Amino acid sequence: MTTAAAPTLAQALAQAQVAGLEHLDAQMLLLLALGRDPHGRAWLLAHDTDPLAPGPALRFNEFVRRRTSGEPLAYLTGFKEFHGLSLQVDPRVLDPRPDTETLVEWAIEALDAWALPPGRASADDSAVHLIDLGTGSGAIALAVKQARPRTAVTAVDASADALAVARANAQRLGLSVHFIKASWLQGVSGRFHVIASNPPYIAADDPHLPALRHEPRQALASGPDGLDDLRQIVQQAPAHLLSGGWLLLEHGWNQAGMVRELLAQAGFEAVQSRRDLSGIERCSGGRWAGGASSGPR
Repeated sequence: MTTAAAPTLAQALAQAQVAGLEHLDAQMLLLLALGRDPHGRAWLLAHDTDPLAPGPALRFNEFVRRRTSGEPLAYLTGFKEFHGLSLQVDPRVLDPRPDTETLVEWAIEALDAWALPPGRASADDSAVHLIDLGTGSGAIALAVKQARPRTAVTAVDASADALAVARANAQRLGLSVHFIKASWLQGVSGRFHVIASNPPYIAADDPHLPALRHEPRQALASGPDGLDDLRQIVQQAPAHLLSGGWLLLEHGWNQAGMVRELLAQAGFEAVQSRRDLSGIERCSGGRWAGGASSGPR
């Protein structure tokens, strides 16, 4: 009796693609099954005729099954690249999306305007303070801190599990961020130059939610129209913004007009939206004209 020959690495990748996996995902998961750096795709090209041993084959097949069932690639590899950072992620937190980098860039722009106002010759970003609401893995807070190391950054989440992930990322990356367990701004003291948030914004009955079943539902869904948490943040923010401070919010692809209306009704000025790389209005924000004249250091 003859034993079937083990598939080559190239054959295993081809079989995974037939099963419905994208080529890049298949490469990363095969490298992970082999115990190699998931970014080492050049190694796969140089070894595509190598046989896939039984142990790695079993691990790879399980990875393929989980990925094709909708589990995020980041949960399988344990990390996600975001704004130049390698973040550790798992099912306790939302899988960070590239779209959220639009919010990070806007937050940095707003902070820079505070650090270098008209008439000042040099920037002083040590005097500005940003708070990230619903930080999850810490993606927004840590990206801002990496880009502007002297800026004071606070990160809030209602989930102790999420904060554990965010704190671990901050420690591993050597970035100093102050973490608070709270529901949005309840219990948070002080005023800030920028409040940024990527809150839940999917309607509770949205037909796409089942496809996101592997991610924490509390980080995704927000009431009948998806705006419950956005309304809370808009309502709470004025008491925590300096005069001229910005509230910047990520939202769904079709929610920009509604979020701009919420901001305008709450008294925010310069209300506007920013588009992501796909041209979708992904973030909206406004400037608060009231409030105090100095913020937390």
